[in-house]
Amino acid sequence: MNARLKQFLQRWGVFAALVVAWELATRAAASPFFPTPKTILGTIRDRWLSGPASQLLLSDEVFDDVLPSILRTLGGWALASVVGVALGVALGRSRVAMDYVGPLLAFARAIPPPTLVPVFLVLFKIGTPMQLATIIFGTLWPVVLNSVDGARAVDSVKVETARAFRLPRHQWLLGVVLPSALPKIFAGLRVSLSLALILMVISELVGATNGIGYQLLYAQRQFELPAMWAGIVLLGVLGYLFNTLLLAGERRALAWQPAGRG
Repeated sequence: MNARLKQFLQRWGVFAALVVAWELATRAAASPFFPTPKTILGTIRDRWLSGPASQLLLSDEVFDDVLPSILRTLGGWALASVVGVALGVALGRSRVAMDYVGPLLAFARAIPPPTLVPVFLVLFKIGTPMQLATIIFGTLWPVVLNSVDGARAVDSVKVETARAFRLPRHQWLLGVVLPSALPKIFAGLRVSLSLALILMVISELVGATNGIGYQLLYAQRQFELPAMWAGIVLLGVLGYLFNTLLLAGERRALAWQPAGRG
């Protein structure tokens, strides 16, 4: 019990201290541009946690703005992850593919995804397809490159053993290459998930009629600063939850490894 309490204090003590310092500093400054955490929490309650019991106290704004943003983020990230892992493993196990495709990947990776938002607006108009295109383009490259590195890092002993047993192609990929590449793949997935949340907000700032990013911009233009800060805090909470769930999945998927068990 003492160990668990110590771990809890280590994890949340600094965070609680920062929130207290934030509260004291904003009260002392009394600036309308920096509301206190208490005011922000009150705004969060009024905007998103004031619904009927039949909706688990969730307001209509959660279903109109927050839930669509979450679905766009996770949907775009999931599509980019599937394509990125498949493409990265295929390129990583090929001896010559990266020689041809490598420069193209480096060029595409160097393009900042927000600069392509006007292009996606022309192609897909305002709406979810444009936002998904922005998220997928920006989150694809970390997954691809980490999958390439993981597929190339298969232990030579495993390679020779698989050849000796003459494993079929699908068993070789699913039973040897993919498990060996998983640590690198998950590293790319963590980076891409953070990027997906950022790109979701960027795409909704310029090409949406609902969503968290749209509401952030609306609150800023209406000088509803507590609502704007509530949206920023919500994004931080979502990022933490997404990362926590992904880390839990990673630990479960890599539990067979000594490092994963540790």
